[in-house]
Amino acid sequence: MMAAISESRSGLDFDATLARHGISALSRKSPATIQVNVGKLCNQACHHCHVDAGPRRTEQMTRATAARVIEVLAASPQVETIDITGGAPELNPNFAMLVERARALGRKVIVRCNLTVTLEPAMEWLVEFYRRWGVELVCSLPCYTAENTDRQRGAGVFDKSIAALTQLNAVGFGSGELRLDLVYNPVGASLPPPQAELEEQYREELARNFGIVFDSLLTITNMPIARFANQLRTTGSHSAYMSLLVNHFNPATVDGLMCRSLVSVGWDGRLYDCDFNQMLEIPLGDRAVSTIWDIKDNNVGELAGARIATRSHCFGCTAGAGSSCGGAIA
Repeated sequence: MMAAISESRSGLDFDATLARHGISALSRKSPATIQVNVGKLCNQACHHCHVDAGPRRTEQMTRATAARVIEVLAASPQVETIDITGGAPELNPNFAMLVERARALGRKVIVRCNLTVTLEPAMEWLVEFYRRWGVELVCSLPCYTAENTDRQRGAGVFDKSIAALTQLNAVGFGSGELRLDLVYNPVGASLPPPQAELEEQYREELARNFGIVFDSLLTITNMPIARFANQLRTTGSHSAYMSLLVNHFNPATVDGLMCRSLVSVGWDGRLYDCDFNQMLEIPLGDRAVSTIWDIKDNNVGELAGARIATRSHCFGCTAGAGSSCGGAIA
């Protein structure tokens, strides 16, 4: 209750902002995507990471929970896509099983890849695995220059990312045969530039300097939670960043918010309205269902019409052109 009062008094009440624009509180349509966070283990520790993932994290989805995800997916015909994320999702021992069984069900599989994981010891199989199972890759590359990428993700990450992209291009990703999208996150406390314009810059620079091709660029706003929030507080810029997000609220983004057609599954099987709420451990707005084992008849369609839990970080998804797992909204 105190958190809600504080947000309201500081102008950070998201639901109140919706109401001022004549927009009803958020509710979910029938879920078309199940997004699965298989754990927080990662070979990198990026400054902007909302998961607070890294090499020392031990949270990992078990075989039983992964099998339950597939059981629910099979019983939910309206779900078109399973979106697998982490951490580096490939480091979970059940990653391959999730991909193979979801593809066997005829569903689209998106893997959110940090690129450098493909170069880790004993991970040489990944590129061919991606190709064989026809996954769609969404790969982080914060900039087309080494300086900015390494500043956000660590020394040497850019060169490794280019090496990984070269391997992916060689087997058909990014050339229209197999889908390869890149993700841009601002290096600092700012909103992404226009997605279409930045995509053309990426396309030109990566092709000219490295011969790299890709399908689309997705611009995603840094969310003021976890590691990035700590960075903002350390630099004394948290309030300014939140003001930036609130002052750039765009009502045209609300219909396209990812939480309206998605349900998020945590590494331990708990359910959330989105991956960001998951990291803040904010349960579903509809409290009748809390874990993937609570879903009646195994079909996530029962979550249609449910209220979506919101907090001040939701301004990150509605600022400017908006931000979602699929990039800009408006």
